[in-house]
Amino acid sequence: MQATLPSSASSFDRAAERARVQQERRRNAIVDLVVTLSTIALALLVGFLVMLVVGKDPILAYSSLLSGPLSRSHRAGRWIEDATTLIILGLSVAIPFRARQFSLGAQGQMFIAAMIAAVIAIYLPLPPVLAILLPLAAAMLAGFVTGLLPGLIKAYLNANEIVSTLMLNAVIVLLYDFLLTNVFTPPGAQSLRSELIQPNSMLLRLSAIFGINLGRANLAVVMAAVLVLAVWVLLSRTPLGYEIRIIGANEKFARYGGINTQRTIALSFAIGGAIAAVAGVHLVLGVHQRLIPAIAAGLGFEGIVVALLARNNPLLIPITGLFYSYLRVGGDIMEQEAAVGAEIVQVIPGRHHLAAHRPGAGGLRQIAPIASRAQRVRRHATYFPVCIPWNKHFKRSSARPSSPQCCG
Repeated sequence: MQATLPSSASSFDRAAERARVQQERRRNAIVDLVVTLSTIALALLVGFLVMLVVGKDPILAYSSLLSGPLSRSHRAGRWIEDATTLIILGLSVAIPFRARQFSLGAQGQMFIAAMIAAVIAIYLPLPPVLAILLPLAAAMLAGFVTGLLPGLIKAYLNANEIVSTLMLNAVIVLLYDFLLTNVFTPPGAQSLRSELIQPNSMLLRLSAIFGINLGRANLAVVMAAVLVLAVWVLLSRTPLGYEIRIIGANEKFARYGGINTQRTIALSFAIGGAIAAVAGVHLVLGVHQRLIPAIAAGLGFEGIVVALLARNNPLLIPITGLFYSYLRVGGDIMEQEAAVGAEIVQVIPGRHHLAAHRPGAGGLRQIAPIASRAQRVRRHATYFPVCIPWNKHFKRSSARPSSPQCCG
């Protein structure tokens, strides 16, 4: 290993380089936050103008939109409930997104996780703590496998992950509907719904803890907080996270650097699926406490919006999840109190996407960090073991690359 290090490594100031990288990370995080907040403000302005054009009172509408979710305790509880689901889903899709894999499988992973958790929680009597942990573990395993399947297809067969995940979603949702209609709904029931889960499996609701009516918000909010830290640690402090980020920056370079890109891509799908399964557990054990039709209609795709708003940064996803769910809940209240369709709320995140991806600013803003990471990789690869397979490869090869000159 030492023999492959270049002579310039002796003059490498590791402490200074680490400080520079940390400073650059902080600067990028601040820039991401400022860009997100500024585009949100711009989106609100666009929504204001749209309501003026369609003849609605924007002052009354925004008053309902912005103050409605906090006007009553049960509305605040609905906000927390919705934000919990969206934050978990945003985290689940952020992992494959960081590897530049556009997975849309969160919807199906939620449905299959909900089924697995419900079967255990309804039919298997268990002691209090185990009655929650076992459905959670089984659901996450199901989500892991459901995510791994399109990940393997993408990694080893180069199949389009958008098509494979969407097709898998359709299969799982149809299977869910079939089993709910023919298996889980008790005979003679007036509506399509399963039995209630057993009391030991129900997640404690926040209303019982704080003594105020917070609706169906429950302790899954703690799971979401733990997952935020876990995903940040995974992406920022582990070798697997490093590999995911390098693949997202430049997959060819990662492959030349010795990273098993196929294994890492498949794992990014699978881990994302396991996290999406937690959202399904939240819906079954905490929100509905049974299986119902369309238990998570469209939520998987809303999680993608949350992740994109946060630029796939796990520390920003709680902020964007709270913001987006606030708009969702406020939009419903606005529709009731100001006669403005909730569809107008979709203008706001839509405007953000346009700002984030337009060629003149957002598009370059998306590319700039990637270029920066690629530059850091090339620079660091001179000193870190990831460079060694690169050296070995090109020492054996007669076609040594002219760019990037990774190892001098």
